Amino acid sequence: MDEEILIPLSLFAAIFGIVYLYFSTRNKERLALIEKGADASIFNIGKRRGSSWKVVVLNLAFLLMGIGLGVFIGNILDTYTGLDDEAVYPSMIFLMAGVGLYVGYTQTKKALEE
Repeated sequence: MDEEILIPLSLFAAIFGIVYLYFSTRNKERLALIEKGADASIFNIGKRRGSSWKVVVLNLAFLLMGIGLGVFIGNILDTYTGLDDEAVYPSMIFLMAGVGLYVGYTQTKKALEE
């Protein structure tokens, strides 16, 4: 067997194993709770209907704005300073993307509290 095929096969097997373990364990746990007579409403704790797409859109928007701001600041630093452009662009992109994700997290937290 070629060595090039082993990496995708192992990656697929690992992902399949993790997903299988997650669902089979969750199923066994739920069956055990039902056998004990626990209320089925405990499975729906933490699920909010209709708000998941808002969270994704809000976080994605702030992430993309952060990346755009990082490219812009990287361009300004590259133009007006003597810093190396190979270090300025990735560092500003990752820094501003992180700031964007943090702002998105705080805004999501505020939006879900309302």
